[in-house]
Amino acid sequence: MQQPTDINRIKSISQLLRMLELPSPLHPLIALVDYDRVPIETFPQGQKISLDFYKISFKTSFRGHIKYGQDYYDFEEGGLAFLKPKQIVFSPEDAGSYEGIALYFHPDLIRNYPLGKTINQYGFFSYDVSEALFLSAKEKEIIASLLAAIAVELSNNTDSFSQDVMVSQIELLLNYSNRFYNRQFMTRKAVNHDIITALDTFLNRYFEEESSLKNGLPSVKYISTELKLSQRYLSDMLSSLTGLNTQQYIQNTIIEKAKEKLSTTHLSVSEIAYELGFEHSQSFSKLFKNKTHVSPLEFRKSFG
Repeated sequence: MQQPTDINRIKSISQLLRMLELPSPLHPLIALVDYDRVPIETFPQGQKISLDFYKISFKTSFRGHIKYGQDYYDFEEGGLAFLKPKQIVFSPEDAGSYEGIALYFHPDLIRNYPLGKTINQYGFFSYDVSEALFLSAKEKEIIASLLAAIAVELSNNTDSFSQDVMVSQIELLLNYSNRFYNRQFMTRKAVNHDIITALDTFLNRYFEEESSLKNGLPSVKYISTELKLSQRYLSDMLSSLTGLNTQQYIQNTIIEKAKEKLSTTHLSVSEIAYELGFEHSQSFSKLFKNKTHVSPLEFRKSFG
């Protein structure tokens, strides 16, 4: 019997389809799985799973919460989720959570195409499972039509253009997903502004309580963990709403704190750098000049 700590590693799409008791894939590097056609007893439940290929899940009508390990995947009448190769997730404990369509494709399918180099630019493959893409009715129609086009291409006789067409279709699906995620960031402004408020509160407390003296500069990883968000989701959300990624947002906060200390205290530049968490004052001065176009001492003199 498999122990909960074991990881069920699935190395090929053929292996996955055998596990689900489905026919062999029409193409060894890509497959579409309609969960309505999968025997319910074959679904892995409560397992740690790692795929050696990409997965895009499209849930068309499921409404509710799906638990993956300690996290919940929140669906509002359907949505999209993305997994990259070797990302470890917990399969749902409830087999009824399996619904909709999943697109699986191996990195080898896109390796010799521009998409093989640019796919890492699609940040949503690095989001947590709880950071799903919610879709409007119109958006669901678009995604469904794109997946249907891939299904048609898979069912055609393979020729010298088949792989080119399928890779183009995947890239189009990813570009639409990028557009829809940006729309989600904008339409969920209330939720996202709460996140920004929580980020501001955290950073203010971090410097006011002098955590920087003990722990140094706050890292993107540390802050993301504190806010219970993936690093990439937080950075993409901030970029959409503020034009700054997380690292830039942190740096701007540091500069504002530095300006406050330079204009209201007699601390030396080295002392300010140390209080803010810099190991070397030169690093602080370089960042300050890069952001303000003046040195810390020049900034202080402007208040003299």
